[in-house]
Amino acid sequence: MKIDKKIIKELNEYLEEFNLTEIEITEKDTKIKVSKNVRSNIIQPSTFAYNSPNEKSILETVKEISEKGGKCSFAVAELTDPDQCKASVQKAITEFGTIHGLVNNAGVNDSIGLENGDENTFILSLKKNVVHFFVMAQACLPYLKNNKGAIVNIGSKVSMTGQGGTSAYAAACGGRNALTREWAVELLPHSIRVNGVIVAESYTPLYEKWINTFPNPREKLNEIEEKIPLENRMTTPEEIANTVAFLLSDKSSHTTGELIFIDGGYTHLDLSLIHISEPTR
Repeated sequence: MKIDKKIIKELNEYLEEFNLTEIEITEKDTKIKVSKNVRSNIIQPSTFAYNSPNEKSILETVKEISEKGGKCSFAVAELTDPDQCKASVQKAITEFGTIHGLVNNAGVNDSIGLENGDENTFILSLKKNVVHFFVMAQACLPYLKNNKGAIVNIGSKVSMTGQGGTSAYAAACGGRNALTREWAVELLPHSIRVNGVIVAESYTPLYEKWINTFPNPREKLNEIEEKIPLENRMTTPEEIANTVAFLLSDKSSHTTGELIFIDGGYTHLDLSLIHISEPTR
């Protein structure tokens, strides 16, 4: 795929947000490379297709993967539109012939709460955060059946801990967890594995934007990091991607129906223990 040099120059000069949504793995490969680009959490097997609403950031990523010898395609889709979801899957099939795995990774914490929301915004939030998981999985299903493929649903700690003021997002994230378990059962006859990766605090571009809404972003970030038990730091996008890569690969060939928390112990450990002094080295 040829990319205009002017666009590449603009991409290198303009560090805009990379908002990954879906990944459709289209070729199994025993070597799965994880991107070292800290602005994204892309899994890079030898051939894949993915959707994103940001075409410029896609082109930069396509260039990077192509230069490393990989094969890559993309589709820009509004995931609240089922027809666009299905069209993106069809594009992958047209270009590569099949699909081995799907990663559902799109969502936005849009703060539709019990007090400040209404039924219309609540339903729209569900469409943004969970309905397209179903649509994408259903569109990919015939090919996943043929390949005994895998599905990974990315979720949030909000489904377990609550947050306050974000009822719709919390409901959607709980729905993702429930769909993970439900699909794992339903798809057992086809040997399709379905697992979830639950994230707590990870310093992505979206997270950075949120932090910068506070009067003192650095102070707020330190306050959050101090509550993360393991090493008092954020989970990196690469750590999340490594787990997703594992769950897509044959290395996890007997793992299904699991919700795996990649959060440094944030969700389940006793936070009162976080200030235990480090062991003597």
